[in-house]
Amino acid sequence: MQIIERTNLDYLLGALKASEYDIFGPIARDGAILYDRIEQVADMPIGLQDIQEKGAYRLVRREDPTVFAYAAGPQSWKKFLHPPEYLLWKSQRTEKGFELIKNGEDGPKKKKLAFIGVRACELHAILIQDKVFLEGQSVDALYKSVRDETFIVAVNCTHPGGTCFCSSMGTGPEAKDSFDISLTEIFQYGRHYFIAEAGSAKGEEILNKIPGKQASESEIEARDEVLERSAEKMGRQLDTTNIKELLYANTGNSRWDEVADRCLSCGNCTMVCPTCFCSTVEDKTDITGMHAERWSKQDSCFTLDFSYIHSGSVRSSVSARYRQWMTHKLATWIDQFGTSGCVGCGRCITWCPVGIDITEELAAIRENQTELK
Repeated sequence: MQIIERTNLDYLLGALKASEYDIFGPIARDGAILYDRIEQVADMPIGLQDIQEKGAYRLVRREDPTVFAYAAGPQSWKKFLHPPEYLLWKSQRTEKGFELIKNGEDGPKKKKLAFIGVRACELHAILIQDKVFLEGQSVDALYKSVRDETFIVAVNCTHPGGTCFCSSMGTGPEAKDSFDISLTEIFQYGRHYFIAEAGSAKGEEILNKIPGKQASESEIEARDEVLERSAEKMGRQLDTTNIKELLYANTGNSRWDEVADRCLSCGNCTMVCPTCFCSTVEDKTDITGMHAERWSKQDSCFTLDFSYIHSGSVRSSVSARYRQWMTHKLATWIDQFGTSGCVGCGRCITWCPVGIDITEELAAIRENQTELK
């Protein structure tokens, strides 16, 4: 492990720029921590922390100049890997009929992307979407083209939010693999530094370009203590014991109707979720009928039209749609992809307008469950 002093953190961004990466990381904008293009460390939310609870989010100023003292904001890295809207193809009418003039794989070569500040839960979310888009019978070409050129700088979480429960999902607060570089921020006794670890050959190459020294035993111990305290400060816990069997046996539980009385079916939970991938396809044409396009757009299982077939919507009630979302996320996802679809980031709790808490809903079902066979 290598020590990078806070004053040398810009060398990391410089090394990535020199390797022709477009750099994206956390910024403070519109009262939240968002992900956008950054040029220097000064662009990041230095000295800011987010306070999160059910249906509540705000930024506060800290007394120290920490760079990554926030949890998960309303955006996830899927906005770059699986954009909410993108062109599949477009065509033009000719004398011979419609001819394809562009498809989703055409156009200039995509630039390499570097993600700065990927939390352990978010890294797990990316790996889950890898299963969805890269390991199935059909590979998503756009996702693969971006993912193959992505450099990940993970930052271990030292300030979990009030709605975080990644420790109970086994997805954090420490990123243990599948990154290029991991950082742990330490601010103690007036000293500000990062402990860096390479997770790939690309990561090691970049680290070698940054001034630093080998981490001492005491510095590694400080890192371990910070992460241990972080795991203990989680705002929520979720009991995953027999979770799949529990939900399968409780499709008729009265709790679904109770949560439906509060749920607005707005889809906020699916929009902010780092693993939800539902989409729809829209065809467009101009008034002359000479031009046609097909677009992929982000969708949500909470919309009435999402399950619409020729005779109507399969899930016409809010209770059915909430049950579908939660059961898919925590149970059927395991059958489909071999993993839970939840990484414990807590976004669905924070950004629910009425403060519905998935950990509370599961606990209520467990407390008043149908007998497991």
